[in-house]
Amino acid sequence: MRRLRRANTRDGPDERGSASVEAAIGVPAFMLFIGLIIFGGRVAVTHQTVQTAADAAARSASIARTAAEAEASAQQAAEVSLANQGLKCAGIDVAVDTSAFATAIGAPGEVAVTIVCHVDLADVSVPGIPGTRTVRATMSSPLDVWRTRQ
Repeated sequence: MRRLRRANTRDGPDERGSASVEAAIGVPAFMLFIGLIIFGGRVAVTHQTVQTAADAAARSASIARTAAEAEASAQQAAEVSLANQGLKCAGIDVAVDTSAFATAIGAPGEVAVTIVCHVDLADVSVPGIPGTRTVRATMSSPLDVWRTRQ
């Protein structure tokens, strides 16, 4: 004859099935935590990459002879730097402040470059995280005080 197993009242209640309930609650919370870590890491790496590209673009623009040449050089340097670092932005905006090219020779000046990158985060499926995030960086580089400017 078969006997049914009953919970022993001295040892406490029967806990069969509690691991399933704990897993049903814990696994989604753990996955959310992992998703937030990936999101934070991707945004931090993107910000550093955009800063590096802005620095390269500012240096490239500062050695140009004219304001138009500086803008073209900065745009190209920013795109090359972002491509070399493997960052794929949904959209890139490069703004170059070339007002220092109008200063007199011997007067200090600097070229500032601002890069705005719209990062696609659609593959990080975390609730509350937008599909894109805008990362912005501005760097500047001094112009040679005694170099001729046109």
